[in-house]
Amino acid sequence: MSEIDTLVEMGFPRNRVEKALSVTGNKGLEVAMEWLIAHSEDPDIDKPYQPPAGHVLGASDTTTFGAEGGSEKTPVENSELSTNTADTIEQPQQALSLVCDDCGKRLRSENDVQLHAARSGHSNFSESTEEIKPLTEEEKKQQAERLQQRLKERREQRLEQEKKQKEKARRVTGKRIDKYKGKVNIQEAKKIADERRREKMEEKLAKQRVKEQIARDKAERAEKFGKGGGVPANTQPTVSVGAVPSQPPAEKKQHSTSKLQFRLTNGSAITGTFQATDTLETVCAYINENRTDGSTPFKLMTTFPRKTYTDGDLGMSLRDAGLVPSAVLILTKI
Repeated sequence: MSEIDTLVEMGFPRNRVEKALSVTGNKGLEVAMEWLIAHSEDPDIDKPYQPPAGHVLGASDTTTFGAEGGSEKTPVENSELSTNTADTIEQPQQALSLVCDDCGKRLRSENDVQLHAARSGHSNFSESTEEIKPLTEEEKKQQAERLQQRLKERREQRLEQEKKQKEKARRVTGKRIDKYKGKVNIQEAKKIADERRREKMEEKLAKQRVKEQIARDKAERAEKFGKGGGVPANTQPTVSVGAVPSQPPAEKKQHSTSKLQFRLTNGSAITGTFQATDTLETVCAYINENRTDGSTPFKLMTTFPRKTYTDGDLGMSLRDAGLVPSAVLILTKI
């Protein structure tokens, strides 16, 4: 079945099919179908298509009589010869098909010739008086089924290519996301490491301050109790007449509130302000209401001086626990 017949079987008018194949240069059914769909609303789409007329075999042949016979004929003989020749010469025959001289394939029309030449590269064609038998209904049906199968395969190939392109784009996007997550994780790890270094530095400085305070206290006690030339503890100091009494020591400021920072088990921190008379039990209730690291049981611990508060200490006030005016408490899992 030719492409014209195939498209006609699919429901397109014949004049439109011939025009589509001619305009698209006989590049195939798909191209012609796309042209038909795109130009279905053109005002001149139904204008009749005029294909090139076929050649007539023998139309250019000429026959000369009497010029090369070797002898002249009498008028009577010439008349008889003309009568006999007229009876024996056959009428010119119309070309009913075309044949590819390169492969022997028979073709119905010049459109089929152009399409065959474009596909195969053959260029030698001749006319034939042998008519190509029309396809039966079964052959037409089989031809249409083969065409539908080819179109289906091409659609599947396009879908497969689109699927591969989408998968490739998805992989590229996934790699970019993984790379971004890696950068975020590295930055988070650096942040945690910096925080730990800062905590260690603070703890080291606190220890140093405590050591210095202890050394100062020892020096003061040694000087006060005579180790540095002072008065013994059991000796009452003499007071000279007119001596000005020493100023009483300043009273230590009593803070009424305490600002506490809590380091949670996931590395984050929360803060809260409490009264100095609040108990550790009140602090634990505040932590349970505001923590972001889950609900696992915990104990409170201070880094320096290092101390862990047990359940027996929950009734102790913040002042008695030494957590006034501020302190840092670390949550440790039980």
